Amino acid sequence: MKIGLDAMGGDYAPDAVVEGAVDALGQLPEGDRIVLIGDNSRIRARLASLNAEPSLFDIVPTTEVIEMSDHPAKAFSQKRDSSIAVGFGMLKGGLIDGFASAGNTGAMMVGASYTVNVIPGVYRPALAALIPNLNGKSSVLLDVGINPDSKPDVLLQYGLLGTVYARHVLGVTNPVVGLLNIGTEESKGSSAVKAAYELLNESSDINFRGNIEGHHLFTDEMTDVIVCDGFVGNVVLKMAEKFYVVARSRGVNDSFFERLNFEVVGGTPVVGINENVVVGHGISNRKAIMNMILTTRDVVHADLAGKIREAFGA
Repeated sequence: MKIGLDAMGGDYAPDAVVEGAVDALGQLPEGDRIVLIGDNSRIRARLASLNAEPSLFDIVPTTEVIEMSDHPAKAFSQKRDSSIAVGFGMLKGGLIDGFASAGNTGAMMVGASYTVNVIPGVYRPALAALIPNLNGKSSVLLDVGINPDSKPDVLLQYGLLGTVYARHVLGVTNPVVGLLNIGTEESKGSSAVKAAYELLNESSDINFRGNIEGHHLFTDEMTDVIVCDGFVGNVVLKMAEKFYVVARSRGVNDSFFERLNFEVVGGTPVVGINENVVVGHGISNRKAIMNMILTTRDVVHADLAGKIREAFGA
């Protein structure tokens, strides 16, 4: 397995990225490689400062960087020797098995949609985040940011995308799907959510339980897959991350709240595209980068993109 890593992506790149890669290397099986894509001299300088042998990594030199402030589409098309553009080119060419970046999320989505492309039959790809449960398990929440206003047929597909993710990455045999809403009654919600309820309820491909509410989250009542549009999902995700910050600021040191820490989560897979891509926080530090790499390993090992192609091909 070869995991491509955007060494120039994130507020603390390339130092934090290289540090995280060094930490992750010890948790990967022998034979797996991390491919560092970015400024060759800066990557090697940081490896040297860490007393890390450069031969343990594959280093692909690039001369450009897509900055956080850059316009995603313009930068991706104009900066062809950027770490993000080169990474997607390698992914499309089969030179790496997965690609991870804490860089410009918009540029990552441009690369995902127009380089490796959306899987035929998928209306919109989604970001799928893991939400912890008090019983120690996790559920898949999607979308958490790509599509803030989703039509009913897109929400239906999120149910299928999340089902494939829960089955093959989390190991849930028959994932239960819930639609996040303001009430459990079928009549509740916006017109799009009510229409999505009908589609989900009629689908033979999804084990749909019905609506779930915000107070079901993080408990045993939370379904294995939680469907919502990107606006709602992003609010839930960022609120959960802030709970961790608040808990720590008040002296709470608890294993459950630690699972809300974005550093532990590492990154969020983009589901519905032809290859395995993981996006991390722009503020990712050493620990977050390490876990982003390990998340990429998990989705590559599960062949998540391939399993989704199979589901939509069927």
